[in-house]
Amino acid sequence: MKRILLLFTLIGLMSCGSSKVVRQSNKVIKGSWSLNSITYSQPGTYNVTLLNDVSKYCFEGSTWQFVPNNNTGIYSINNTDCSAGERHFVFTIQEIDETTGLYDFLLKPTTEKYKSETNVGFRFSLTNLSETTMQWQQTLNVDGQPFTITMNFSK
Repeated sequence: MKRILLLFTLIGLMSCGSSKVVRQSNKVIKGSWSLNSITYSQPGTYNVTLLNDVSKYCFEGSTWQFVPNNNTGIYSINNTDCSAGERHFVFTIQEIDETTGLYDFLLKPTTEKYKSETNVGFRFSLTNLSETTMQWQQTLNVDGQPFTITMNFSK
């Protein structure tokens, strides 16, 4: 009877846990990253404020620190022409489809104590994650057409 109970407990814990892809992604994302470039799917000049914070110009060259064991992080805007400094956030990696291994990256800006003042978060498609590169994409509608913002990071 104890063995059956133990078996069901283990099955329950395994079904509630993160998938292998998500666990591996958390290991890879850990550490310091630089946001090298931000591109748009449509040509032109756009006035985009990312993460309800600052412009593309300010985000390029920012540094990011991810701590997956508690799903927190800090990004620093380094451009002195912008509102420079550290910003805190919490994040989650969610697998969308086990068969394809596609997953989303959810980011919520917070205070220094990792509490959200607005409860507003942002969803990105995590389109590439390796030991040295990471790419996020966010698709929005602009004038009824899909518009994709791509953020390219390096470790």
